Amino acid sequence: MSEFFARVKATLAEVYEVEKELGEGGMAIVFLATDRKHGRKVAIKVMRPELAESLGGDRFLKEIETAARLSHPHILPVHDSGQANGLLYYVMPFVEGESLSDRLKREQQLPIGDALAIAKEVAEALAHAHSHGIVHRDIKPENVLLYGGHAVIADFGIAKALSAAGGDRLTGTGIALGTPSYMSPEQASGEEVDARSDVYALACMLYEMLVGQAPFTGRNAQAVIQQHIVAPPPSASAS
Repeated sequence: MSEFFARVKATLAEVYEVEKELGEGGMAIVFLATDRKHGRKVAIKVMRPELAESLGGDRFLKEIETAARLSHPHILPVHDSGQANGLLYYVMPFVEGESLSDRLKREQQLPIGDALAIAKEVAEALAHAHSHGIVHRDIKPENVLLYGGHAVIADFGIAKALSAAGGDRLTGTGIALGTPSYMSPEQASGEEVDARSDVYALACMLYEMLVGQAPFTGRNAQAVIQQHIVAPPPSASAS
């Protein structure tokens, strides 16, 4: 048992029985747990310690609370969030399935019907969120979960929460808000984003489902970002 796992387990023990680590990303480590009160499996995302230290917890949790109000069949809900013992975390249902990223790694290209069905459900979820003034800011295959034959978007409001809580302070952590392969030109340029950035990211994701790779590739993140800003969009039919 790692020191951080032991810290998370002990900190949340009263409410959650933390069982094991499910995975980790640039911003957070995900743990499988059981909600003691309701007896249900949940996934707990705990911000990395170095990131949590640079964030204002109150602002972060306020944005998470706003996103938690979203209720839509294609949006993974937020059950809980909090800060304790220096930890910032939020809790979601545990989904037994795979991400769109997992499926793309296995199949590379999806049948047109499947790609369009996934894109349609993601678009419906985005339209609901946008109607409530909430922009995801990090639509990508890793954040689309496939469960019961349907697509569900995870991590709604997290990028906004990080931006609102940390602002420029996130630069020092090396954490990028957004993912280069799906980043709109305005987001890549550091400008304020709105719902159109999510639509752009969805288009990039649909392109990847159909073609087998993201619309822009490069040797590093900066090369990819630069193409989003200056390169003409590629044609899926020509690939």
